[in-house]
Amino acid sequence: MIVKTRTPVETQALGRKLGRLLKGLDVVCLYGELGSGKTTMTKGIAAGAGFRGRVMSPTFGLARLYRGKRLTLNHLDLYRVGAAETGDIGLEDFLHDPKAACVIEWPQAGAAYYPKDRLEVRLSHAADGRRLAFKAMGRRSRELLRRLESA
Repeated sequence: MIVKTRTPVETQALGRKLGRLLKGLDVVCLYGELGSGKTTMTKGIAAGAGFRGRVMSPTFGLARLYRGKRLTLNHLDLYRVGAAETGDIGLEDFLHDPKAACVIEWPQAGAAYYPKDRLEVRLSHAADGRRLAFKAMGRRSRELLRRLESA
């Protein structure tokens, strides 16, 4: 599925729809260059999960937890993490929390740890905004994508 958004507000609205659909153990990997909208998308996902506070990129802290009314969202940013270091940061603890979904920015370094069933989103700049390419990597993520398309 490919979606184009013209503004950050539209990107957040799409994230909000996705956040409403997430359940514990769901993993969403956000790929894209700097400024492509990964954190903007995460703001919407957190709002959809019921979180009402401020969402910021965890680039220097690696992780932030947003406890929503419905679901906790583990927001990870692996921009500064090498593949050899991912086992040292407790990545598996975030991925295996049945009461939390995970959104991972710059997920490349942790690829060996992710469940086979995950939703991948590639964000890129487009002439009139952003382009978001969604790819379902398993049964649960295909269900998420189907429900997101119809939302």
